[in-house]
Amino acid sequence: MPLIKSAKKRVKTAHKATVRNAKTKRSLKSAVKLFSAALKSSDKKKAVKALDKAKSELDKAAKKGVMHKNKVARKKRQLARNAKAAAGVTKTAAPKTKVVKKPAVKKAAPKKVATKKSVTKKAAVKKPATKKPAAKKSPAKKK
Repeated sequence: MPLIKSAKKRVKTAHKATVRNAKTKRSLKSAVKLFSAALKSSDKKKAVKALDKAKSELDKAAKKGVMHKNKVARKKRQLARNAKAAAGVTKTAAPKTKVVKKPAVKKAAPKKVATKKSVTKKAAVKKPATKKPAAKKSPAKKK
């Protein structure tokens, strides 16, 4: 047990953080397990909800600093890939769609650039910006 007061406080705060992090990890682990169980049961609605829950828990872990954001991104990618594989959707199995070109849209005529003649009288009568007078130099003190 530490003797210094600040070290004692660090032990307490570290214990609190450990408990908080363990709770986050536990909920994350259970969400991921529920997702994998939903994939095995082949219930799409259940799997989608479980996937959303797992992604949410991963985001919470990243926000709280339990997991690094890049690791969270990697895990989310893996979960999505597993969900896609379970659904049987692949790139080659997707039907090819015919691309239909849209008709060209006519462009609006460009706006006219203001010339000296088109400037209104109010703009021409604008007062010039007032300048501050130069700071007066104080005479140098002699010693």
